[in-house]
Amino acid sequence: MLDGVSLDQLRTFIAAVDEGSFSAAARKLNRVQSAVSGWVGGLEEQIGVVLFDRSGRFPKLTAEGVLLLADARNIVSGVDTLKARAKLMAAGLEAELSVVVDVFFPTALVSTAAKAFATRFPLTPLRLFVEGLGAAYQPVLDGRCSLGILLTLQVPFPSLVSERLGELPLVSVAAANHPLASFGHRIPRTVLTKHVQLVLTDRSEMTVGRDYGVVSPSTWRLADLSTKHAFLKDGLGWGGMPLHMVEKDLADGTLVVLDVDDMPRTGLMLTMSAYHKASEPPGPAGRWLIDYLKTAWQHWEAGV
Repeated sequence: MLDGVSLDQLRTFIAAVDEGSFSAAARKLNRVQSAVSGWVGGLEEQIGVVLFDRSGRFPKLTAEGVLLLADARNIVSGVDTLKARAKLMAAGLEAELSVVVDVFFPTALVSTAAKAFATRFPLTPLRLFVEGLGAAYQPVLDGRCSLGILLTLQVPFPSLVSERLGELPLVSVAAANHPLASFGHRIPRTVLTKHVQLVLTDRSEMTVGRDYGVVSPSTWRLADLSTKHAFLKDGLGWGGMPLHMVEKDLADGTLVVLDVDDMPRTGLMLTMSAYHKASEPPGPAGRWLIDYLKTAWQHWEAGV
């Protein structure tokens, strides 16, 4: 019966194929040749399929054997992975790491960190979500994500603790053909209020009644930063963007930095931090990711 197939039989079958003969497989497995022949023969009897043609000097896989070899490898590999993952979990490693990343956080750093994470923790799934403002905090607060790489907001979160990663500049920009782009000197707020301001809106209710950097009474509110970016380039309004997202546009003249009153041309510095629940500190994988991002941020700022 198929239910009686054992891992020893499958491992022996695979070894016989990889080593080229039953005698070589016996040496690899530290068994006598008769035991290897018996395991393979027993497997063939149980599954009702001849795996090897034994008419020659060395056993040769049958066509059926070739197909079933792949299945045998998958089964053994799956069990080995299960055992390795269980061992790591017993040692305290997270079963998976769920992280929410703020939409302002540089994508290049996230990609680099994810690639390094996959190498360092190949058996730990990494689940990434991208959100902005209060909606980025919500998955950490409700437990859907164990870690948040988030923009620091002027909102108290007493259940969370944070570790600073670095700062990034937010600059006010408009398309080169926008009326504000040709303003000859520092732009006062009274002038800004006469033009549509494109604003990133919060998908959650967490920041209701709070507006960050909103000057104009005429606003278009967008829940997607990439859409806001596209609208800015099309001249549909002016607004703030992370400098790293618009550097190419500034270099080719598609967008220009606005010399806005009460705001340095170099931009307002926004703090990015790693957040987690005080009651649920990160495990080995989460701790590694935070430390990696700290170092990667330093290199990114230095242009390395």
